[in-house]
Amino acid sequence: MNNITNKSIGDNGENIASKYLIEGGFDIVKKNYRFGHCEIDLIAKKGSCLHFIEVKYRSNNSFGYPESFVSDGQKFRIKLAADDYIYKTNWTENIMFDIISIEKCKDGCKILFFEDSF
Repeated sequence: MNNITNKSIGDNGENIASKYLIEGGFDIVKKNYRFGHCEIDLIAKKGSCLHFIEVKYRSNNSFGYPESFVSDGQKFRIKLAADDYIYKTNWTENIMFDIISIEKCKDGCKILFFEDSF
């Protein structure tokens, strides 16, 4: 039996994305921010911009590219959680909603960063 859970796969994807962002000059502000049933995988800051990031991690693209799995409902819930975070932290600078797509490859991972994607 395979002991790998969806949560551990998601955590692994978020760790890969965090490392990618840090190497790109971002500061990770928060992981897995929750507001009710809404969740933001990563909140990161670069300069005066706060990025709300959805991470999609797939072992292959047989069913489509990872970034294509962010539904309109999910985008709506991310925006609700972002509104809550902005309100609670009194954030007044710029914001973006981004997607990080990670596809596992035999020699590592293919990472695509879609800034300001929704």
